[in-house]
Amino acid sequence: MAATLHLIRHGETTANVMHRLDTALPGDSLTDFGVRQGVRFGFDNRPAREPVLVSSVARRAVETAEAIASVWDVDPVALEGIHEVQVGDLESRYDDEAHGVFTDIVNRWYAGEVDARIPGGESLTMVHGRYLPVIDHLAATHLAGSDPRDVYVVSHGAVIRLIASHLTGIDRKFAAATHLRNTGSIEIEYTESGVWVCKRWGATPAPFGRNDEPLVVEPMG
Repeated sequence: MAATLHLIRHGETTANVMHRLDTALPGDSLTDFGVRQGVRFGFDNRPAREPVLVSSVARRAVETAEAIASVWDVDPVALEGIHEVQVGDLESRYDDEAHGVFTDIVNRWYAGEVDARIPGGESLTMVHGRYLPVIDHLAATHLAGSDPRDVYVVSHGAVIRLIASHLTGIDRKFAAATHLRNTGSIEIEYTESGVWVCKRWGATPAPFGRNDEPLVVEPMG
């Protein structure tokens, strides 16, 4: 049986409600509703075998993993490197101009301009450089071998979509246009040949269509 990587967006935060760009660590805590979302994810997605549950070091991701773990009775581990895209000079802003700059850069990334950089923040090349080695390590340690275990990674909306698109080669416009709600997840199968195959993107199961328009509307989700 092939093992699966589940990339889970954290639960709701005050920044999400305010539409405020919150990427610097440690970041906001979950709202009460966000905690309940994490618990609900745990109840709705009980694994058939003992899973590996990890999160980014951002406070909202750690708290979401803890809420899930309270249902699954497992010990989550916070890992460096899998936090949200860092928006630099746009941090803590919620105005249309800031969101427009961020959206434009993310659209350029999906179009292949991986070295385009958010002012004071990251390029996609920089994001890949810190995030992908963690995924490679999780794959080698838990997803491969004779006794594979499913891996659940609690991370962040923008970076999850970018990483999932990169791993699976899924249509970039589909990835850019398809929102991932709080505690929504992307399910990626790790095959014996080491190929990543996307099985589900949020509420959408494979096979996936193509999107000609629009590109990114809400990059954080």
